[in-house]
Amino acid sequence: MVVVSLLFAIGRSLYGWISKRSFTAIDNTVRHLTATIAHIQLAIGYVLYFKSPLVTYFRSHYREAITQADYRFFGLLHVLLMTTGVIVITIGSSAAKRMDTDARKFRTMALLFLLGLLIIFIAIPWPFSPLAHRPYLRTF
Repeated sequence: MVVVSLLFAIGRSLYGWISKRSFTAIDNTVRHLTATIAHIQLAIGYVLYFKSPLVTYFRSHYREAITQADYRFFGLLHVLLMTTGVIVITIGSSAAKRMDTDARKFRTMALLFLLGLLIIFIAIPWPFSPLAHRPYLRTF
């Protein structure tokens, strides 16, 4: 939901910025809902993070776990990058709301939401990522 809402909001804001149209109530709703969805996902992620046995191991065996890429990624990098991504989205949403012109609202929303999406994409444990080694589907 976060990725879909971000892609939709970025597309809508880029179109509004390029076409020089007015920032409507629908655009404001998209801005607000995108930030809200990101916050809800972050809260769910925190619950899962602190219940994870991998993170529990990382926190209790920090000196050993920090040297291993997977433990370092899931115990430290993933949560920091996802939190940073949501913070950037929040700043983008708040700053866009306060801009004085429609073009600046669209530009601010587009650029900061795009930066937040990029940070989130870096934090996802893709199978091809050098940060973590996880297959798309695990065969337990």
